[in-house]
Amino acid sequence: MTDIDAVRLDKLDKLDERSWQQRYQRSLMGVFGDPQELLVTGRGAWVSDSQGRQLLDMLGGIAVNALGHAHPRIVEALTQQAQTLGHVSNLFTSVPQMRLAEMLLNAAEAPEGSTVFFANSGSEANEAALKAVLRHREATGKSRILALENGFHGRTLGALSLTHKPAFRDPFGDLIGGIEFLAPNDTAALEAAFEDDDVAGLFCEPIQGEAGVQPLDDAYLARARELTRSHDALLVFDEVQTGIGRTGQWFRFQGVDADVTPDLMTLAKGLGSGVPIGALLAFGQTASTLLGAGQHGTTFGGNPLAALAGQTTLETIQSEGLLENARRVGAHIASALAGVEAVAEVRQYGLHIGIDLDPSSSSAASPAKSLVTIARENHHMIINATGDHTLRLAPPLNLTTDEADIFLARFTAALKDLPR
Repeated sequence: MTDIDAVRLDKLDKLDERSWQQRYQRSLMGVFGDPQELLVTGRGAWVSDSQGRQLLDMLGGIAVNALGHAHPRIVEALTQQAQTLGHVSNLFTSVPQMRLAEMLLNAAEAPEGSTVFFANSGSEANEAALKAVLRHREATGKSRILALENGFHGRTLGALSLTHKPAFRDPFGDLIGGIEFLAPNDTAALEAAFEDDDVAGLFCEPIQGEAGVQPLDDAYLARARELTRSHDALLVFDEVQTGIGRTGQWFRFQGVDADVTPDLMTLAKGLGSGVPIGALLAFGQTASTLLGAGQHGTTFGGNPLAALAGQTTLETIQSEGLLENARRVGAHIASALAGVEAVAEVRQYGLHIGIDLDPSSSSAASPAKSLVTIARENHHMIINATGDHTLRLAPPLNLTTDEADIFLARFTAALKDLPR
């Protein structure tokens, strides 16, 4: 092989008789299993696939596409930024990086002395948060870190150590030690865990997304804040899914009926409207100095392109009134679903919606997973199953009421296709 055409464009650019499934299996590592479809283009809440079908996207790239697909403001911003600075490394900074940090701190109503660390994903943001807690553990001599059962914080080593599901953890043997799991919303267990005053930090999602949009009670979160504060432990909120307007507030903790402002908060997913970016917010001077110079870093963190995507996302959510839209359209969907016979329960926080199917509504072993396929193939929409009977919706925050009604009509039709 010569370097004249080392990537073999001569073959790649010719019509390939293999299917896209064969191409994927031949060239990509199988960690995700087989893809459901090959998506080609998107606009707003709609995508087209390899068969030319128009699919209503009610998953939004798993809560990532906050503004939908190909939002003109994102396209324009990225085009302009790519013509100036694409990447500068962490030896320098850029205006988009600083401006996005300031916007996040303002939206979070963070106190003076608060700071932001930019990463590339939610897992990496949680890695940074864990390293900050480990620094606090070393400084205080406290040995234990708490996380919650059914929680999900990512797949990297540290984030996986905080993730409860054995199927994710067991293949990799021993992970980071000193991490214990508590049952969510069990206040007595939480209080018991703090009795020996040996807890360095508590990690939790205010709403557990991978568990099927399962919320932590306001009273539980308030007690968690009281206990961590009184025992010199750090409270860490993973708002990777719930942040950036997903629940109808900028951040879920702001919708709790108590002041539960955390010490650390992680973000990603919707922050970049499809451009990879994560962030760790440290609230106050003490939390902001847990990681010193050289103790953490990333080459791509705060990349000008990603930072401008984040900045544009926040500006657009604010200017287009998408927090209120998420609350209004989400409530419209939940109200309609509550009247559907096959639906046992709906949990709705803005456009973060969990749906439990009545087990008696279908003879399928996993009706939710069957419904995902039926919905896509027969009714041209994308939904997501997080369990045998549980579905998750996380559509774009600018989903319209008309599009919500299209979803509701297609969803109820899809339910009738389940085996009885």
